[in-house]
Amino acid sequence: MIISKHWSQSTTMAVVMVDEPGAHSQLRITEQAVPVPNPHQVLVRVHAAGVNRADLAQRAGIYPPPPGESEVLGLEVAGTVVAVGAECNMAWLDQAVFGLVPGGGYAEFALIEADQLFSKPENWSFEQAAGAAEVFLTAYQALFTIGGLKAGGSALVHAGASGVGTAAIQLAKVVGATVAVTVGSADKAEACLALGAAFAVQYKTVDFADVLSQVFLQGFNVVIDPVAADYLQKDLQVLALDGKIVVLAMMGGRKVAALDMAPMFKKRGQIICSTLRNRSNSYKAELVAQLTKDFYSAFTNGQISPVLGLVVPWQQAAVAHQQLATNQLVGKAVLQIIAS
Repeated sequence: MIISKHWSQSTTMAVVMVDEPGAHSQLRITEQAVPVPNPHQVLVRVHAAGVNRADLAQRAGIYPPPPGESEVLGLEVAGTVVAVGAECNMAWLDQAVFGLVPGGGYAEFALIEADQLFSKPENWSFEQAAGAAEVFLTAYQALFTIGGLKAGGSALVHAGASGVGTAAIQLAKVVGATVAVTVGSADKAEACLALGAAFAVQYKTVDFADVLSQVFLQGFNVVIDPVAADYLQKDLQVLALDGKIVVLAMMGGRKVAALDMAPMFKKRGQIICSTLRNRSNSYKAELVAQLTKDFYSAFTNGQISPVLGLVVPWQQAAVAHQQLATNQLVGKAVLQIIAS
């Protein structure tokens, strides 16, 4: 392991832990040993950490980390590399980076696989970078790796004002695809339209399938759906021929009642469930490489930027969780661990 000469090596660090996962869990800051990178990892001094719904699920006791990974919350971080494993590129040392972690993000130090690192664009703050990896990789995977979206195609993105939603709008816009979104309020609709969405439907006041089927007569090539449940039948109504519905979560519930398969056969449609956290390291590394190849220049030239709805000190992690859980945000919630 090679250690930065600019870092006074620590043996312990502060982390955010969950007391008794479940409906009444509490968050507390405690101490753990600083993790040591294996030959293929780097150690990052964390400046900021992204907050995701997976963190809420882990806190509730229904989404444990993969075997052998940190029990500390947090799936993405941004910071400075302070140590690198023996088989890593030494050029990463002292670099500003961001990326996914399988756990352990709400901490002063975190491990990242070296082949999953992104260099932080100079025009992004650490807070922006901390809110980028999970949403852009998830949106990229859903739209392009799985969905096969092309220039001139169309995508429907549910929860358009979420972190993944705001990322998906921007990615699709850059490639010349058309995006429609569903949102819960007028201010969220306005935010999505400002990012480049062509159409926004407030699902609380109208039936989104009825409205969209009248506007997008050919349907959507890709539907990104974190809701599932009764949304799936409506997704089928607006799906294009050979279209794909990519289900990312089950916010509407885990059961689907009386799904009529006939439209699926008529449209040769597909329903595909996808996660990112439990993918292999090699899969994630390839996804990082592809996103970098296709869109990193759009990050650096300002075409695409992470949308931050909330930035709070990490001592207020519970506040960030509450606002995310109650759908109050446009974009990402981020915890600031080192003040900018």
